[in-house]
Amino acid sequence: MTTLSSGARPGTEGSPVPTAVSSSGLPAGVPAGADTRFIDRELSWLAFNERVLDEAHNRSHPLLERLRFLSISANNLDEFYMVRVAGLKGQVRAGIKTPGLSGLSPAEQLEAIRERSGRLMERQQICWQDMRREMRDNDIVLIDANDLSVDERAWLEAHFAEQIFPMLTPLAIDPAHPFPFLPNFGFALALELRRPSDQRVLKALIPVPQGLPRFVWLMGSQTRCIAIENVIELFLGRLFPGFRVDHVGKFRIIRDSEVEIEEEAEDLVSSYMSALKRRRRGSVIRLKVSRDMAPGLREFVVEELGVAPEDVYAFNDLLGLRDLSQLIVSNRPDLLFEPYRARFPERIREANGDCFAAIRQKDFIVHHPYESFDVVAQFVQQAARDPNVVSIKQTLYRTSNDSPIVRALIEAAEAGKSVTAMVELKARFDEEANIRWALDLERAGAQVVYGFVDKKIHAKISMVTRREGGTIRSYVHYGTGNYHPVTAKIYTDLSYFTDEPALCRDALLIFNYMTGYAEPDALEKVAVAPLTLRKRLYGLIDDEIAYARAGRPAQIWAKLNALADGEMIEKLYEASMAGVEIDLGVRGVCLLRPG
Repeated sequence: MTTLSSGARPGTEGSPVPTAVSSSGLPAGVPAGADTRFIDRELSWLAFNERVLDEAHNRSHPLLERLRFLSISANNLDEFYMVRVAGLKGQVRAGIKTPGLSGLSPAEQLEAIRERSGRLMERQQICWQDMRREMRDNDIVLIDANDLSVDERAWLEAHFAEQIFPMLTPLAIDPAHPFPFLPNFGFALALELRRPSDQRVLKALIPVPQGLPRFVWLMGSQTRCIAIENVIELFLGRLFPGFRVDHVGKFRIIRDSEVEIEEEAEDLVSSYMSALKRRRRGSVIRLKVSRDMAPGLREFVVEELGVAPEDVYAFNDLLGLRDLSQLIVSNRPDLLFEPYRARFPERIREANGDCFAAIRQKDFIVHHPYESFDVVAQFVQQAARDPNVVSIKQTLYRTSNDSPIVRALIEAAEAGKSVTAMVELKARFDEEANIRWALDLERAGAQVVYGFVDKKIHAKISMVTRREGGTIRSYVHYGTGNYHPVTAKIYTDLSYFTDEPALCRDALLIFNYMTGYAEPDALEKVAVAPLTLRKRLYGLIDDEIAYARAGRPAQIWAKLNALADGEMIEKLYEASMAGVEIDLGVRGVCLLRPG
């Protein structure tokens, strides 16, 4: 059997991957009862996030870039709990015991996730403690309250009174004051207070407003700062005058944020807006508490939030490591990656900035982030302002807050051009932004379509039709990345510009399918899921199998975000068994077991 290698770990591409085996006969780290042909999806995702955290340990990276990787790994884990863990918990509540491809039931997956994610969170904390010391050595210091100088304390007291105190709401918890609702990512201080005058004991809460920065830079500097929760704790006397603080603890929550939409929804936008409101009130699925929180206070918080004991995690240091990105200061370029200047495609320069002229000369590919995404924005902007352009059709999955693509589409619609925007509402955690863009486009006169209820539209296509010499000519951009100018500076993607009639006809048929369920009889060059892509890929794999059996060179290379389709994995196993050499570069989830 020819080895399948995955790009999950450095140094494994193109070479056999040794597989450690436990005494049970299963590969090391595989839970009992698992199907060894497939890696569990959720554990594979955790392995991906462990690789992100590995970058925070990579000392060849500048210090603040390593801090960014730590923040990203923490944010990734939060989102994993909000959606994947929440979904598994929902299945367990519904009594679902059907195993996934890995052979593990939802309950078994949750058990394996808790054990592995607990180790991951501990690693994150250790990484932060090491990095905090290193930052101190580089004159970026996160201090504790007892490290404040006299001048710093005086400055902080005035800052607290003016900028923080007005935003805080101290909440007593008793029969007249029930435990308040805390939003997702809610962060709060829990208190046990005693009034010396009558010895009355009171439980209380101080929610930290999400509008407050997590860290306060002292005296306007970018060298010394203190966490907002420590500032609040330092001045508790102002919030509860007349009370003595017996115990104080900090906690942070993650809520179920999965969005569920009924397939029979009459109005998809209204359904999503209602679902997003429900998401804000989802059940608490993970609670982090400070390890020094008094047991009675912890039990009080756990009971009030309705958290299962196994979903409570205690830590000595900072809670909410995703906020560490706020410590990445701009005045220390020596601790950041050197800024990269993306190359603008020469083909467009040679055409004096005319995208259509460049495409007419010859199809071309732009490789992001090494070549600038500005060319994609320029393509749509030129279409919006060109009086000969008749129509623009555009897919939008994720884009930036101040999107030049959306602005150009609005400009085109307001100029009277026919603009069709295929907006995908199921872009996780971007649903609200996409609804906002969709409403802005509709107000400008664009035709906005929301795709399918039961499928996500990941296609990245922009199609422009232009009147030229009495005929209509089409120009198309096919992309592998989102129309997002920020992530296009980070992610590796391809942009393909063409005016080839067959590719333009295919683009039109794909848009008609997305907007009107008009399933094309046939596509000339493009394969599209769920209609023809699987068949095309199977055919290509079968060709390589035939070459291998005939003793000819046979190889498959694939670069993927994820590989989680059981049937496709089986097909790759079949090819590997036939002698096809397979190299996979998989960024994230990979259920295929290399080796």
